[in-house]
Amino acid sequence: MAGLFGKIQIGIYVEIKRSDGRIHQAMVTSLNEDNDSVTVEWIENGDTKGKEIDLESIFALNPDVAPEEEIPQSPETPPPPVSSAIKINKIPQNKNRRTVAPPKNETPARDNRVTVGTTRARPSQQTEPPPPAPVPPPPIQHQTLQQQNARRKSNCVKEVEKLQEKREKRRLQQQELREKRAQEVDATTPNYEIMCMIRDFRASLDYRPLTTADLIEDHRICVCVRTRPLNKKELTMKDLDVITIPSKDVVMVHEPKQKVDLTRYLENQTFRFDYAFDDTSTNEMVYRFTARPLVETIFERGMATCFAYGQTGSGKTHTMGGDFSGKNQDCSKGIYALTARDVFLMLKKPNYKKLDLQVYATFFEIYSGKVFDLLNRKAKLRVLEDGKQQVQVVGLQEREVKCTEDVLKLIEMGNSCRTSGQTSANAHSSRSHAVFQIILRRRGKMHGKFSLIDLAGNERGADTSSADRQTRLEGAEINKSLLALKECIRALGRNKPHTPFRASKLTQVLRDSFIGENSRTCMIATISPGMASCENTLNTLRYANRVKELSIDPNAVMEGRSAGHSVSQLDVLEAQWGVGSSPQRDDLKLLCEQNEEEVSPQLFTFHEVVSQLVEMEEQVLEDHRAVFQESIRWLEDEKVLLEMTEEVDYDVESFATQLEQILDQKIDVLTELRDKVKSFRSALQEEEQASKQINPKRPRAL
Repeated sequence: MAGLFGKIQIGIYVEIKRSDGRIHQAMVTSLNEDNDSVTVEWIENGDTKGKEIDLESIFALNPDVAPEEEIPQSPETPPPPVSSAIKINKIPQNKNRRTVAPPKNETPARDNRVTVGTTRARPSQQTEPPPPAPVPPPPIQHQTLQQQNARRKSNCVKEVEKLQEKREKRRLQQQELREKRAQEVDATTPNYEIMCMIRDFRASLDYRPLTTADLIEDHRICVCVRTRPLNKKELTMKDLDVITIPSKDVVMVHEPKQKVDLTRYLENQTFRFDYAFDDTSTNEMVYRFTARPLVETIFERGMATCFAYGQTGSGKTHTMGGDFSGKNQDCSKGIYALTARDVFLMLKKPNYKKLDLQVYATFFEIYSGKVFDLLNRKAKLRVLEDGKQQVQVVGLQEREVKCTEDVLKLIEMGNSCRTSGQTSANAHSSRSHAVFQIILRRRGKMHGKFSLIDLAGNERGADTSSADRQTRLEGAEINKSLLALKECIRALGRNKPHTPFRASKLTQVLRDSFIGENSRTCMIATISPGMASCENTLNTLRYANRVKELSIDPNAVMEGRSAGHSVSQLDVLEAQWGVGSSPQRDDLKLLCEQNEEEVSPQLFTFHEVVSQLVEMEEQVLEDHRAVFQESIRWLEDEKVLLEMTEEVDYDVESFATQLEQILDQKIDVLTELRDKVKSFRSALQEEEQASKQINPKRPRAL
């Protein structure tokens, strides 16, 4: 019966199919001839598991180990029926019997005996022996043995027939399997090989996704990840989904790689966060574990921040603002509105109702280091620090809201005028950070504030070397603000005495959210599942991973090294670039020094030049506005002088004196403005030169 097992041996690996449909490899540990099966074992989750599988199932998935087919006999002399073989086998064989040679020119008769237990014909079967010589009939006792032998041979024939039936059935199964696999092969799929690798890898995983029954944990800093389904564009391009979320806190990225010999393989990178939301999770589900636990913080006189971070098109605006139906957005299903709904529900609770709190809302955007009020026709606002070192957004309008519907109207108004434009990743990218704030006031004083932020796409940071200045400035500000945001969260997680909030306009306006013991932050990293977005997805996950590492393991980052290193590093920066001493520049230096793996000296120079450029731009605009107002006064004075000259006996000396005074004032003011404009133009040229010197970002070791 050994031929029944084909090439299966103890110790070889074969593919098996589990009861849940998964297919994976297992090792053969024993062969069971009694029931035509084998025993296999494999390791799963650190435990050794095994099962008994029949040969038909093994051969169906592993055709290469199946028994080889019988070699057919010559078509010139077809084999006789089985009954003939049985009749011949009844003749007893006598080893001492002499064989009579056949006559010349005659073909010897064929031996029609059936060979049992092998699937390949023997050489002796190809050359037929001469017919046996006649022998006398056997005695009665020998006849009984002959009958028993005939019955035994009949059982062998039955076994052969059974084997033939199994072999035919197995051939059909193998043919069906080949046809099924051929149908699964989509010739139009550009990465079919990678798709099969990902599918096989996922088949070996145990899935335990996040559910509403899972416990909501209390985090001062919560970092989670959300992936979306493939969109229409990706499906049209037949892009592959390279994201797998097997459990409630694990995200896996299947990054395609290629060896030197052009062999393709997968590098499966794993990240762990507080929560991981797969492509079936709704906004309600995301809100339940992210922003909802922070609502109570603002009623307890605290500050809460929730922001969405990721590549353009990864689902940030969908998460924060609401579901999209084409170009129309349902704002009632975004985290903005869901937070407002729970705020008004909390106001009705007895312990908060007696506080007599009022709810206000603001909505503004930060674009290229400038702040614009989205609820006041995009009026440009100034960010200043008062005498108590409190950051004030001068002119920002706060609208009182009485219900969730009032909040929805403000959200729709703000979204309609948010700045957007084309990027390297998306034709309609949100180029600004949108900040929606819900403010609780009691008798006019601040009681609590919840800042909900839809950040600009993180791929904009790669545009700092673009030839277009506006794109460079946008990318530089986004790059700097995202680094500053990370460092501020880091300072919050460690209770550091200094927070580098002045390094960017975003962190400057959010300063009060990063100070105080009753401050909580949640980050939602949104990622795109397509293989074409794999690089941006990994950058997003690495950024989020560093934020979480900083918040949960403050001792992992070597404080002693950075403290001793920062002095010398800042001294080098001071000597190399001549950086002046201002709070904003000091924070910028600290920011770049703490992120030296990502910020090269050339990139630091570029950020410094851009910061100076923004400061000079604001100063030039302010001076120009002042000169314009002064020019109106000059025109009125000159008009009076001209009217005086129409009189017959006007005082010529007085006219000349007053005109000279006006001209001197004009010359002084305009000369000063002209010098500032010249310096501003020089700064523009420095920015262009600095952008050409930027080195690629250094890779960070994970």
